[in-house]
Amino acid sequence: MFAVIKTGGKQYKVAKDDIIVVEKLDAEEGKKVTFGDVLMHGKAGDVTVGEPLVDGASVTGEVVEQRKGAKVLVFKKKRRQNYRRKRGHRQLETVVRITGIKG
Repeated sequence: MFAVIKTGGKQYKVAKDDIIVVEKLDAEEGKKVTFGDVLMHGKAGDVTVGEPLVDGASVTGEVVEQRKGAKVLVFKKKRRQNYRRKRGHRQLETVVRITGIKG
């Protein structure tokens, strides 16, 4: 059984016991989270596609950890103007283990 969920403006194909990294969720480590925006779910031969969401479907998971992602460097430069700026950014992430798919 698999499902396609939407969270943080992105879509993820998940199955039971998968571990996914999503944008930060407001949940502590060890807490349960529920994703209600299920776009599609099913098995190999039987697939249900939502219009845009599947009614009554949900995906549950458990928060494994809250962390910061890899550093992304942002470098700006204007040639011949002695203008250079270097900034770094680390996105906040949540690691989730999928525990069940309902629907």
